[in-house]
Parts: sequence; C-alpha cells; structure tokens
Amino acid sequence: MEESILATIKKMLGFSENYAPFDTDIIVLINGALMTLQQYGVGPSTGFVLTGYDQEWNEFLPSETLLEGAKQYIYLQVKMVFDPPANSFVMTAMEKQSEKLEWRLREQAEFYASGTLGPGYWQKIDASGDEHDEHGDDGEPSEGQAITNDEIDDITGLKGD
Repeated sequence: MEESILATIKKMLGFSENYAPFDTDIIVLINGALMTLQQYGVGPSTGFVLTGYDQEWNEFLPSETLLEGAKQYIYLQVKMVFDPPANSFVMTAMEKQSEKLEWRLREQAEFYASGTLGPGYWQKIDASGDEHDEHGDDGEPSEGQAITNDEIDDITGLKGD
C-alpha cells in the first residue's frame, strides 16, 4: 500500500490534497495521535513523526492487521479536535469509537509482542458460528480465537445505549 498518511487523513476530513492552508494543523494533530499509538505499542518502537506528504502508511505500520484500525483512530483523533461535530451525541459516539479502537489496538499490539491474547476474554468461534470456551489449564486461548463486540463493551465499560 503506497499511500500518503497526510493525504489519507485530509481526504477523510473532506479536503483535497492540493488544499494546504490547514496542513500544519493537521500534521500536528496526526503526530499527537501517532505518539499515542506508539505508547500503546502500535508503530515503530522509536516513534514516528509525520512531516509532510512523503511519509506513507507502510513506513509507520507495515502490518495490514493493525493498519485500518490505526487509520480510523488517527482520523477520529484529528476530527474531534480539528473539526468537532456540533451535535454532542455524535461527539460522544466518536469518543466511544475512539476508546474502543484504543483498546483493540492495544490488545492486538500486545498479542503481537507477547504471542498471547490474555486469559478469560477469548472464545473460539467454530465454522458454524457457535461459541465455545477453549481455555487450557493455563488460561491461555487456543489458536483462532476471537472476541465479540459485547465482550469488548463489557471489558472496557463502553457499552452502547
């Protein structure tokens, strides 16, 4: 994927790549979100600083698994500060989505770093869609486990109304 980080976020905000009056503001906000992701273990361990259009997503995060969540998280962080919605319900929804993405990205990054998914929260979902507890004696999940959205809501305390 050869796509500019700045161009992607600007497009998601509704700006063309050629419209530059707010580039500095957007870059600063993107860098804040990148720093937060780095602290969660997502992205290069030494950090990543966006300076313009020349940096691409694969430089920040070569893993496709985390990439789309990271894009959405960065967009939400920039949007909530740069162009917040006028409706408080929309802002609350964006904040909750951002918090869920933070949790998911942190968990996924931890999984990649340690090779475990954390005991107690994971279930194996077989081909029929039936859920089964698959924890061994050590409480670790078996291969192919997933977590449901309801479980994420319970864990994070971000249950939607």
